[in-house]
Amino acid sequence: MTTAKAGQQPDKAFKGKVTAFAIAAAVGGFLFGFDSSVINGAEKAITTQFSLSAGGSGFAVASALIGCAFGAFFAGRIADRVGRTRVMFIAAILFFVSSVLVAFSFGTVDFIIWRLVGGLGIGTASVIAPAYISEVSPKGIRGRLASFQQLAITLGIFAALLSDQLVATGAGGDASNDFWGLEAWRWMFLVGVIPAVVYGVLALILPESPRYLAAKGRKEDAREVLTKIVPSDTVDISLDEIEDGLRREEHQEKGSIRGNRFGLQPIVWVGIILAVLQQFVGINVIFYYSTTLWQAVGFKASDSFLISTISSVINVVVTFVAIFLVDKVGRRPLLISGSAGMFISLLMVAIAFSQSVPGANGDPSLPGAWGTIALVFANLFVVSFGATWGPLMWVLLGEMFPNKIRATALGIGSAANWVANFIVTITFPALSQFNLTVTYGIYALFALISFFFILAKIPETKGRSLEEMGVTEDGATVKA
Repeated sequence: MTTAKAGQQPDKAFKGKVTAFAIAAAVGGFLFGFDSSVINGAEKAITTQFSLSAGGSGFAVASALIGCAFGAFFAGRIADRVGRTRVMFIAAILFFVSSVLVAFSFGTVDFIIWRLVGGLGIGTASVIAPAYISEVSPKGIRGRLASFQQLAITLGIFAALLSDQLVATGAGGDASNDFWGLEAWRWMFLVGVIPAVVYGVLALILPESPRYLAAKGRKEDAREVLTKIVPSDTVDISLDEIEDGLRREEHQEKGSIRGNRFGLQPIVWVGIILAVLQQFVGINVIFYYSTTLWQAVGFKASDSFLISTISSVINVVVTFVAIFLVDKVGRRPLLISGSAGMFISLLMVAIAFSQSVPGANGDPSLPGAWGTIALVFANLFVVSFGATWGPLMWVLLGEMFPNKIRATALGIGSAANWVANFIVTITFPALSQFNLTVTYGIYALFALISFFFILAKIPETKGRSLEEMGVTEDGATVKA
């Protein structure tokens, strides 16, 4: 029997299996997206029902993100102890419980508590999905499969906004109205039970990561998983490659994220900054507050729901652009072009809002063509983000760290992403009341910073196996 070269592309059958595993793992991203945007249609009704101020509304919306940060921070450590798939199942249970109890919350305090519980599940899933996908994917298609995480997020966003719109329409266009015996906003959260159950079932049937199994000394179990994801004549080569990587790490400094730059290794800081910049461009303002925002600047409530849903569809479609290009063009060129597109789009949105005039109720209103300009460039921003930074941040976090610290470092990077998400989410209501031009100007500034950060700190990782990744003194990822 002829031995295949290491790195040989798997045949179609094995590509299909790996793709199926990646899709199943990425359902965690669907929960992420659903939870991120289900609040969009409910936010105004919750603010009214619980008599919340702008700051209180921002905290109620953002409260889940605190749980997300904690879930993401500890998920990697737990996954290194008990395995990737078990942690996925735990995340599904947490989200299921949250979906039910948030829907039946009777006040602000318990609403926030159960949102925090859901956040723990979402934060956990946000770490485990890219880690698992990167560890079961052959290097030739790893970028494409890792992009499924963001595709699932965008589908979750779309599903949440669509279900919000359907429920609100069924309730007469107002989420505060009764719908089948409950306020409509409560049904919006109950819908989340469905993907939580699906994710839990998939977590029970997915095979464990072969790298985790090999690290635990379960060589035969790792071999059995590899027979499902690589051709039979490359199983031994793949297992040897994993074990060689593990042996190299044993001779290196203990697998710690600690370093001499503010307490962390340079590569960990690169991951943190990458994750923070992805949120500081303000993308989730579009998906958390867009319905309320477009109403505030003069669009009808029904039109605002439709605009938000269209934005989510655009987000889904352009993610396929990233999936198609990431393993052909590479990570770095896409990120650079995405930063440029986001900067221009956000700058134009800021200019559009600078032309606003006071409306009848005191809210800003965009006269003439400025409303259309703001809408067009807001969606061009979604295009620029969705085709580049949205999926590729998760691709890089899943592959840029050395094996020995991957799960832990990915957890820290994801936690930083959630903290940044929280900061943007909780500050937007107050910032938007102060000045929308300044608000979007700030997001444009961070888009510009992201452009120079990619040029300075992010190398190309296309076509390298996880075992080939190493770290230089300045934190760049290179071939070992």
